[in-house]
Amino acid sequence: MFIVTVPAGFPSPAEDYAEGPLDLNRYLIHHPAATFFVRVKGDSMIGAGIFCGDLLIVDRALMPNHGNVVIAVVNGDLTVKRFHQESGQILLMPENPDYAPIVIDCNTDFAIWGVVTRAIHFLGGS
Repeated sequence: MFIVTVPAGFPSPAEDYAEGPLDLNRYLIHHPAATFFVRVKGDSMIGAGIFCGDLLIVDRALMPNHGNVVIAVVNGDLTVKRFHQESGQILLMPENPDYAPIVIDCNTDFAIWGVVTRAIHFLGGS
C-alpha cells in the first residue's frame, strides 16, 4: 500500500491553482448555434489588431452597433470592417489608412453576416 505519490517530472506551482479542464467554448462562444469562424485575408483592419491569417469568431445572433467590427456582404463580396451608423448613413470603416471607407447607399447590395467577438492571432515562432 502506497500513501504518498511522487511526481516524476518537474514540479509545477500552477497545479496549486488548477480549476479543472479549460473549455475555450465557455469563454469565447456565447451563441454556439449562431457562431462561425472566418480566416482573415488582407490588411485593412491592422489598426484594430486584426491581421492577415487571424481567425475571427463571429456571432450572428448579435445585432451590430455603431463601432462593432462586423463581417458584411457588400455587392456579393465578404469584408471585415468597423460598422458606423450615424444619421441614417452606414459606413464600413477600415482600420488602415491605405483603404477608403465603404459607403452603403440604396444601390448597394448589403447585409451584415455577424459581429466579430474575438480575433485569434498567431504570435509567430515555430
